[in-house]
Amino acid sequence: MCGIAGIAGSKGHLVHHDEIKAMCDALIHRGPDDDGYFVENGIGMGMRRLSIIDVNNGDQPAWNETHDICVVLNGEIYNYQELRLELIERGHVFRNGSDTEVIVHLYEEMGESCVDRLRGMFAFAVWDRKKEVLILARDRLGIKPLYYAEVNGRLLFASEMKALLQLPDIKKEFNWASVSYLFSFLSTPPSESILAGVHKLQPGTLLRFSRDAKLQLQQYWDIQFSPDHARSEAATIEILQEKLDDAVRYCMVSDVPVGAFLSGGLDSSAVVALMAKSQQTPVKTFSIGFSNADYDETRFAREVSEALGTEHHEMTLQSDAAELMHELAWFLDEPFGDSSAIPTYMVSQLAARHVKVILSGDGGDEVFAGYDKYLVENRERSRPQLPQPLLRMIGSLSALLPEGVKGRNYLRHMTLQGSDRYLDSSTLYSLDQKTSLFNPQFAEQVLACDAWRDAARTLSRSGDTHWLSSLQYQDIKNYLPLDILTKVDRMSMANSLEVRVPLLDHKLLEFAATIPADMRLKQGQTKYIFKQAMRGLLPEPIIDRRKQGFAIPLGQWFRGDLNSFVRELLLSERCLARGIFNANYIRKLITLHDQGRPLAQHLWVLISFELWCRRYMDQNLVNVTLRNRAPSTVRRNVIAHCPEILHSYSEGR
Repeated sequence: MCGIAGIAGSKGHLVHHDEIKAMCDALIHRGPDDDGYFVENGIGMGMRRLSIIDVNNGDQPAWNETHDICVVLNGEIYNYQELRLELIERGHVFRNGSDTEVIVHLYEEMGESCVDRLRGMFAFAVWDRKKEVLILARDRLGIKPLYYAEVNGRLLFASEMKALLQLPDIKKEFNWASVSYLFSFLSTPPSESILAGVHKLQPGTLLRFSRDAKLQLQQYWDIQFSPDHARSEAATIEILQEKLDDAVRYCMVSDVPVGAFLSGGLDSSAVVALMAKSQQTPVKTFSIGFSNADYDETRFAREVSEALGTEHHEMTLQSDAAELMHELAWFLDEPFGDSSAIPTYMVSQLAARHVKVILSGDGGDEVFAGYDKYLVENRERSRPQLPQPLLRMIGSLSALLPEGVKGRNYLRHMTLQGSDRYLDSSTLYSLDQKTSLFNPQFAEQVLACDAWRDAARTLSRSGDTHWLSSLQYQDIKNYLPLDILTKVDRMSMANSLEVRVPLLDHKLLEFAATIPADMRLKQGQTKYIFKQAMRGLLPEPIIDRRKQGFAIPLGQWFRGDLNSFVRELLLSERCLARGIFNANYIRKLITLHDQGRPLAQHLWVLISFELWCRRYMDQNLVNVTLRNRAPSTVRRNVIAHCPEILHSYSEGR
C-alpha cells in the first residue's frame, strides 16, 4: 500500500526530480515507511511506501531484469504468490518477494492484458521503455484512487489530487458540472474532480499515454447481472459460502498484523466470523461509538466480539469535532458530502495503534441488496399509478408552495416516475434548492449541468431487466467508488492504515451477479441469500437485526455544541466573499434546521465545501522550489495538520 505519482512528457518536455519528489511528499501519510523515484528523458515516477508485503525488500519503483519495464503500485495484489510461481516457471527472475514485481513480469508476458489476471485492489503505473508508453490502471471496483491531468503536453498522475496541486501546471478553477454533481449526490462525478482539467481514472479502466501525446482510455472490466434461475437456493448458498471463504482468505495475506472493523452489523460481523475460522489467534476488532444511544452500535459490536472471541477495542466520539473537520478537509482531497467520514477517520486512528491492515465489510449492501432504499423503491413500484391529470394537479400544487414548506418535496416526488423517482430520492439539493442556494452568476453554470443524466444512463446498463439489478448496478458504479470507497481510502490512509474489502472481491461479485433478484431481496427482506449463507456461522439475532447504518448525530451536534461553528463558518466574511452562495438562503437553512427540520446533511455539504476552499483554493500549495524552478531540495509539503488549518480558519473569521 502506498501513494504513487508521476509525470510523462511528450517529446521535448522535461521532467524534474524535484517535481516528482514534491508530489510524493504530499502523499507521505499514504506511505510513511519509504520512498522511491525514477526520472529520465521526460518521464518520472515516484512512490511513498506503507510496507505490508516483503517489508524489508519490496522497494519501488520495480524493474524487470533488462530495465525495460518499470512499475509503481498503490494497493495489494492478493494472488501474487500463485502468479509469481507461474512466472518463475516461465523463466522470469525475481529480485524480491513483493507483489509489485509480479506486475512487472506479468506485463512482460501479457502487456496491458495483465490486469485480467490480477486479483486485488490497485492503482499502478507501468513505463514501457521500448515502446515509450505509460500505462495507468485502476482496479475493477475503484477501491484505490488515481487522478490525472493532461497539461501542456505532459500527463500528470497521482493517488490524490493534492499531489497534482504541488505543481504550477494545475489551475485552480472550479469544474461547475462537478459542483452541481456534489450538491446533488454528495461527491464529484465518476470521471471528473472538483477542479477543471483534473480527472479521475474510472474503475476497471486503463489509460495509455504515448510520447506523441496521445491519450487513450479503455475499459477492461464491467459487472453484468446475468441471473441463473436454474440453480437451486441450496446450491447458491453453498457456492456463495465458498466464494466468501476464498475472498477473506486472500485478503488476509500479509507480512504484518491484520485486524477488522466491527460495527456489529451483518457485513462486518460476517467478515470477522470468516477471519476467525481461518486463524487460531483472536481477531483484533475495532469499533466507534457515540454518546447518543440512537446512533451507538457498540453494544452490538460487543455481542459479536463475545460470540467470536475477538480482541475488541472501541472508542466514543464526542460532539467536539470542529477541529477534526478542518483536518479532514485536507485528507479528503475534494469537498465530500458524507459526514460518516468523521467516525471512519476516528476508528482508523484507533485501529492504526494496533495493526497496519484492516478488513472491512464495505460493499455488502451494494453486492447483496442491503439498502432500505431498495425496499422503498419496491413499495413505490407496487402503488397504483395515479391518473396523469391528478399527477399534473399535484405537481402544480407543489410548485405553488413556498420552498422549505413541509410536504412540498413529497408532493413533487409523487409526480415522478421510473428512474427520475429513484434518483430524486437519492438527491440532496433539488434544482429548485440549487437555484436558491447559488448566486445568479454561478447558478447559471451549476444548473446548466444535468447531474441526473449520466446517472439515469447508468441505470440502464446492468445487463438484467430486473429493476433491482439496475439499482445495484448504479450503486456499484457510482455510490460505491465515489462515496463509500473514497471515504474509507482517504480516512484510513490519513492514518497510514490499509483497509481491504473482501466483499468486493471481483470473483465474489461476478458470482453474486448471477444470483436472481428474488434471492437478493425476498419478501421484504434485504440480503436474503447472504443472510442464509451466514446462518450457523453468526448468531441469529445478529443476522436478523434491522440495519442501522453508519450515521452520526450530526443534526443534534449542529443544534448544540457545533451551532456557533456552523454559523461562524458559513456566514463568515471569508465564505460570503467568494460570492458563490446566497447568504440569505444559508441563513434560512440554518434557521430551519435549528427549528427541527432535518437539514444537517445540507449544511454538512456546505461546510465541507467551504473548508476545502480554505485549504485548497485560498492557500498556494505549489512549493516555492517548483515555482522558481530552483535546483534545490524540495521541502516536504506535508501539512502540519491541525495548527496550520486552524490558523487559517481563525484568520477567516
